[in-house]
Amino acid sequence: MSKKWQITVPGSTANLGPGFDSIGLGLSLYLKLDVSLQDSWEIIHLDDNGPSEFELEQHLLYIIAKKIADQYNKQLPACRVEMASELPLARGLGSSAAVIVAGIELANQLCDLKLTIQDKLNLSSQIEGHPDNATASVLGGLTISSMDENGIVDTFHVNDINASFVVYVPDVELKTSESRSVLPKQLDRAYAVHASANANMLAASLMSRDFKRAGHYMEADLFHEPFRSTLIPQYAEIREAAKAHGAYGTALSGAGPTLISIIPTTIADNFVTTMQSKFPEHQIILTKADEHGVQVK
Repeated sequence: MSKKWQITVPGSTANLGPGFDSIGLGLSLYLKLDVSLQDSWEIIHLDDNGPSEFELEQHLLYIIAKKIADQYNKQLPACRVEMASELPLARGLGSSAAVIVAGIELANQLCDLKLTIQDKLNLSSQIEGHPDNATASVLGGLTISSMDENGIVDTFHVNDINASFVVYVPDVELKTSESRSVLPKQLDRAYAVHASANANMLAASLMSRDFKRAGHYMEADLFHEPFRSTLIPQYAEIREAAKAHGAYGTALSGAGPTLISIIPTTIADNFVTTMQSKFPEHQIILTKADEHGVQVK
């Protein structure tokens, strides 16, 4: 068994408008772990301010790895983990799902569990509570998923999403729990049918790579964005400006507060420059779909 690993997990965006809790897209923004066996546990975060250490028993990565090892009746060996992340916390870019997928993979490698891709999809989605971000981090690309009452995930996976994406990251956090608290507990049947039809059209447009039509349906959500939009800094202004400068469509990334636009790759650089000048208080990042999902070297 190797004594060193590098685990790379893509971040993700979820929903893309009406694909609520079921559509995910892996992004080329990454969580990276350098892992080496040693006599005692050590988890170190590497960021612009240098390395920092965290309380082991409260660290999500360790909690998940220990949970998976225990589930398979294995002893989790001690190791040193250096973590570097391009994913801001609580911004709607799948940071928690990425750590969950990384923790599962860490246990898989340390304990030689030989988990299948289906195992990883099931375990990560069960822990996350829904399969959108989790499946996208496991597989990369576009994922359209359902999870049954037993926690078994069925995923339709599409790669080669040949478009560019721009994310607008505000300098505020928004916990998913807070964002969920504003959602209605019930929807009128006719309203729900309309919302579901929009989600179906979004999925079909993405699968057929009709990005112009996908952009239209990204902006046609009825499940969550009408209720969450008031929590999001400059929600309407960003959507309007993005469309005016060539975006196909803009939606919340997950529960927010980040927004994401799908744009033609040909306008990418000029688009980012323009939007950054209009919204200087946001971090604006050009990215694309990840093609690989979780990787181990």
